[in-house]
Amino acid sequence: MNKTELRAAVSLAAVFATRLLGLFMIYPIFMQYARPLSGANPRMIGLALGAYGLTQGLFQIPFGLLSDHIGRKKVIVGGLLLFGLGSVVAALSTSIEGVMLGRILQGSGAVGSSILAMVADLTRDEVRTRAMAVVGITIGFSFALAVLIGPPLAAAAGLSGMFWATAGFALVGVAITVFVAPTPDHAVARGVSWPTFKQVLHDSELLRLDFAVFILHAILTASFLAIPSILRHALDLNAAGEWKFYLPVMAVAMGLMVPAIIVAETRGRMKEVFVGSIALIATSLAALVAAPSSAMAVVVAMTGFFTAFNAMEAMLPSLVTKFAPPAAKGAATGVYSSSQFIGIFVGGALGGWIYAARGVPGVLGLTIALSLIWLAVASFMRRPAQRRAAQAVQAGAEQA
Repeated sequence: MNKTELRAAVSLAAVFATRLLGLFMIYPIFMQYARPLSGANPRMIGLALGAYGLTQGLFQIPFGLLSDHIGRKKVIVGGLLLFGLGSVVAALSTSIEGVMLGRILQGSGAVGSSILAMVADLTRDEVRTRAMAVVGITIGFSFALAVLIGPPLAAAAGLSGMFWATAGFALVGVAITVFVAPTPDHAVARGVSWPTFKQVLHDSELLRLDFAVFILHAILTASFLAIPSILRHALDLNAAGEWKFYLPVMAVAMGLMVPAIIVAETRGRMKEVFVGSIALIATSLAALVAAPSSAMAVVVAMTGFFTAFNAMEAMLPSLVTKFAPPAAKGAATGVYSSSQFIGIFVGGALGGWIYAARGVPGVLGLTIALSLIWLAVASFMRRPAQRRAAQAVQAGAEQA
């Protein structure tokens, strides 16, 4: 990548990070810290946790289309301001309904697809996958950092303070977008017509990736309704002390994730690492069910879970750009982003409902079932090299 492309990739990845820090920070602590709110119960807490994903999913594609017409930066800045406004509403709320409203407003600032499209605008075809990989790896690091700083921040400032911090992150994102990120000379055509979307929606490989990010975030959101209880019983940790668990676990997980990604990218083992990560998620969740009171089992299982999660977050955006037809990358990233956030909503809502009925074992049973379904679907995935060869043959046939 040249200097402009590197600056674009790093700065836009940083914008992603400011949003995701605010999103992920509340995951480890929300179940406990939301309980004192007026009207709170497990079902409402799950809905409030997932509500962000509903509006994110609904508005990703419309905001992406809008950015084609009025410019990427305007849409990204506007979306970040909406995200910040929702954070303020949640910070001022004393009821679970008020926090849910704030989360819905946060989600209405759906700029993920616009950011990915802007990365595409500012990079050449031959380096775009690397730029998307930078974004993907940043998502993984953002998650790791968020679950580390969330518990001590909540202990010091409470749930309201968490949302005020999130509002501050939104303003940082605005500043990076306006003053650091390059401005595209022109928007690259994204192929936003219905035939283009129809092409994306009929592509089995892209649908498999959309399903992957949907299930990944459904599992993550649902599992964090159960994880605080597991840590409390197995390790005698309350929300304020969870950082003592997450710090070494995340350090090891990130250390294991990086070589896995290198092997996937440089040795053509993307499918093996992808399917292996899903199997690791399923195995880790099963270990939590088998030995929920064993400190060693919990530490090993959660290390495996977070290793696989971070690897997925790094691989998936890159795979979408590898598999998407050149004229449909914008449409593909829009559908992908929508799938991710709808997964957050479904995981929170369904996980909260099952937690109220079946407790921690029920939530873990749900996540295991989802991971096994995902594993079956992913086993039919084609390798990126096979996909590119098929696209080249198709392009040659069309030219002929």
